Amino acid sequence: MKRKPNIAVVGATGVVGSTFLKVLEERDFPFENIYMMASKKSAGKTLTFKGKEYTVEELTEHSFDKPIDIALFSAGGSTSEKFAPIAAAHGVTVVDNSSQWRMDKEVPLVVPEVNPQDIAWNKGIIANPNCSTIQAMVALKPLQDKYGIKRVVYSTYQAVSGSGVKGINDLKNGLAGDDEHLQAYAHPIAGNCLPHIDVFTDNGYTKEEMKMINETHKILGDDDIKVTATTVRVPVFDSHSESINIELEKPFELEDVVELFKNSPGIVVQDDVAHNVYPLARDAAGTDAVYIGRIRRDFSVDNGLNIWVVADNIRKGAATNAIQITEKLVAEMDD
Repeated sequence: MKRKPNIAVVGATGVVGSTFLKVLEERDFPFENIYMMASKKSAGKTLTFKGKEYTVEELTEHSFDKPIDIALFSAGGSTSEKFAPIAAAHGVTVVDNSSQWRMDKEVPLVVPEVNPQDIAWNKGIIANPNCSTIQAMVALKPLQDKYGIKRVVYSTYQAVSGSGVKGINDLKNGLAGDDEHLQAYAHPIAGNCLPHIDVFTDNGYTKEEMKMINETHKILGDDDIKVTATTVRVPVFDSHSESINIELEKPFELEDVVELFKNSPGIVVQDDVAHNVYPLARDAAGTDAVYIGRIRRDFSVDNGLNIWVVADNIRKGAATNAIQITEKLVAEMDD
């Protein structure tokens, strides 16, 4: 009988941290002990998990002195930068949701449906990709394997939950008529679209756009794919939507692409425009699948394809992806 792991959830009181717990419970994840950790400000709070109350511990340099096998981190980049190496030095495998380690050459960046084999070469830290990248990778991997990919153009329509509680508050307050007290954004988000996610870099792209570009190359293992991105924050609470334009290496038949998606892991095809069926953000919310629709040929370029891709950014785009990684780690644990 396989040994059950000891688990730590770092950032347990945050939006993604609380979803870690929800997904762990829904999937009946096996564990021996679980520890809730957060900042000093949140220490002492109680969280209910699987019918039992747990007291949140303050994350310190000694938090991993206790026997812990796997730690799920979602407490921001600076926390991960400091504490993930400490955990790894104690023999803990960290699955980190921040951007801190994603482009580190020593750290695998994993979407389980796409590159699960990369988990094997971790040295104590595994990075969870950016939320908008994860759902795109689930869609692109089958195309890469069958046809090859020359170029990708991302246009994203991202929910405010991607900005955490402050983003959610900005939309709630804006819908209630308060556009003055902004917490997350440079401009009101209610009734608006903001082509501005994260900070702008010297090349005119935002960090979010550069994350999608760089992470696509790393996860798909091909730096020759030409990638560009425009990321937009929209007044939607949950689920990111993406228009993805792909130039494939080989010719394709559209019906073959549809069947490919239908038979690929993690994907649900919703593509019946005659009956107004296509992926919707409100339907994806609270689920773990990646939904693909509006599958059509791009006639402006040889071997061009357009798809519409939607997923819950807090679940598949963060918590569920991390827990799928964790499940694979547990499957490889010694008895």
